[in-house]
Amino acid sequence: MTVVLAIGTVKGGWTATSEDRRSWMVAGPFMKGWEVTAFGRSHAGDALLSAVSPWYGAAIHRSPDLETWTQIVEGPAYAEEPERKLSRIWALESAHGRTYAGVAKAGLFASDDVESWTAVTGLNEHETRSAWGPGAGGLMTHRLLFDPERSDRMWCGISAVGVFRTDDGGETWQAKNQGVAGTDPDSEFPEIGFCVHGLTADPDDPNRIWRQDHAGVYRSEDGGDSWERIQNGLPNESGFGFPVVRHHASGALFLAPLESDEYRLPVGGAFGIYRSTDDGNSWHRSGDGWDGTPTYDGVLRGAMDCDQLDTPGVYYGTTGGTVGFSSDGGDSWDTLAVRFPRISSVRVLTA
Repeated sequence: MTVVLAIGTVKGGWTATSEDRRSWMVAGPFMKGWEVTAFGRSHAGDALLSAVSPWYGAAIHRSPDLETWTQIVEGPAYAEEPERKLSRIWALESAHGRTYAGVAKAGLFASDDVESWTAVTGLNEHETRSAWGPGAGGLMTHRLLFDPERSDRMWCGISAVGVFRTDDGGETWQAKNQGVAGTDPDSEFPEIGFCVHGLTADPDDPNRIWRQDHAGVYRSEDGGDSWERIQNGLPNESGFGFPVVRHHASGALFLAPLESDEYRLPVGGAFGIYRSTDDGNSWHRSGDGWDGTPTYDGVLRGAMDCDQLDTPGVYYGTTGGTVGFSSDGGDSWDTLAVRFPRISSVRVLTA
């Protein structure tokens, strides 16, 4: 089966296509000069990307073939408010016949046709909004999860605020961070001040969610109502890192730990992708293919993904421009023979 990786960088986008997940044909760049921050698919099937230009600002583009891209003219936008400007789009996800965009400054927008967008005011005007504070990368809504059985239930991750859930189609949202170590607690709203970096869920049981936070790795069995820390085997005491992804068929989890909030480097230069095959109870550096060369690149929050073939394909992109891949669930790793600019996003758009 053909697998297509979409690779977004600070200087444009590329695709990598493979029939066997070993040899790859790389095409691009497209959107040259734009920072490509996220990829997705509309609920109608078109490929989507979000990009930002220093001259034209943030925009969504769509493509039927991953070759020709057309800008959406009426993309997500806040009303004219000097203190709230949409600077980037960090998440594009579709579920239950709608497409959603998570943006910075933090907010959520929805569309039925991707040509026009409406603000999800229940989140954007949340009662805690006045106390929302940015992380090092800004104040952003960057992770979206959906209940596959319930169209009125979804989750979002906001840095540096925390995880929110709606059970009524976005009318109201509740912060879901109990049990997580806070990074910037708020005295008025103690339920926020948690810098979530990554979210992934079990599609067969959407109440089972994993999160990579600024202050550790956590799991919830109750839809986010409570969280437990799961860091056994990780090389860093803080549990710092950005992405966490799960392969749906096998249940394997993958993340890319870094030394700490302060340093944000692989511990001792020993870069590696860590894997858990027991739902996060234990972690270990996966497979071989790491040649021992000291490596100090990191993997950003949107730069790791899995395909959904029976034998897991796992893909990541680094801040140093390397794309790594495994076609055997992390038992072995290789890299594409291309050095890209700094990578913001890696997304499997087929398979």
